[in-house]
Amino acid sequence: MTASPRPDWLAIGVFALTSVGLSWLVALPLWLRGLGLADPFLGLTAAAMMFTPALGVVAALLVQRRTRGRRGARVVLRELGMWPLRPAARTIWTCVAVIAAAPVLVALGLVGVGALGLATFDPIGFSGFAQTLRDAVPPGTPLPPVAVLAAVQVVMIPIGAVINAPFAFGEELGWRGFLLPALRPLGVWPALIISGAFWGFWHSPLILLGYNFLEPNAFGVLMMIVACVFFGILLGWTRLRTASVWPAVFAHGAFNASAGLGALVVAADSATPSPVIAGPLGVIMWGVFGLVLAVLVLTGQFRADRLDARLAPDPVRPAPVPSA
Repeated sequence: MTASPRPDWLAIGVFALTSVGLSWLVALPLWLRGLGLADPFLGLTAAAMMFTPALGVVAALLVQRRTRGRRGARVVLRELGMWPLRPAARTIWTCVAVIAAAPVLVALGLVGVGALGLATFDPIGFSGFAQTLRDAVPPGTPLPPVAVLAAVQVVMIPIGAVINAPFAFGEELGWRGFLLPALRPLGVWPALIISGAFWGFWHSPLILLGYNFLEPNAFGVLMMIVACVFFGILLGWTRLRTASVWPAVFAHGAFNASAGLGALVVAADSATPSPVIAGPLGVIMWGVFGLVLAVLVLTGQFRADRLDARLAPDPVRPAPVPSA
């Protein structure tokens, strides 16, 4: 397959404007009500926002229909990494691996938080989790053993990854399904970095309300951009390695399902560290992502012969002109 000499900037621009514009439109009620993170519809709004990149892809495909001509469904599904799964075994096992890896990465971040003395953890008695449970029910309500409840929460992470997958798909179809391959003519690393940075910027409607970092300002947006560059490179690597969007979908879903691990093991008397440093996408997690990335680079996982050539887009061709 011959790679396009340049990105299809028109389609990329339409995708960018549509996904960002719709994200602000979906989040607008939160801004109009002025309740910030206390808004009862925050979770529902965040979930709805996750489908706006997929709508951006639809808009971009409509543009490409004019510039590249009509393409069959099989071609579009292949270019977006949805189908077929070839090689199927590599794709399936990569999905399994990333679901297992997500809680491990979050746990490594928690180890870093504890090692720096930013929080105190109680992975035996689960005192913080027990206190949260007692506060959530009427006094005197009998509760199952807290260790059993904590174990159930951990075991549920793979199930949570599957439950989260439709929402993660709404995002990943845009970031790793469309945008990363669309930027591939710039080179692997520019495509990874730019797609990750745009992913972070897309979160602005929520970040500017204080979501994730409790920094409702440009600094919070910058934090999210950097976090998404690090995490996006890892998700993008799964796309480059398998030519499929599904590993990124399940990795994204599994990470979201694992983000609350800290609440299970924190001690009841622990200090509350800043999410800028110790949050699931904070500076310490950047270090974890960076460590994994370094291992991948040093083991040659980003070599051209390890990446799937099917991500190279077809040349942009003008739409056929009907004969008179």
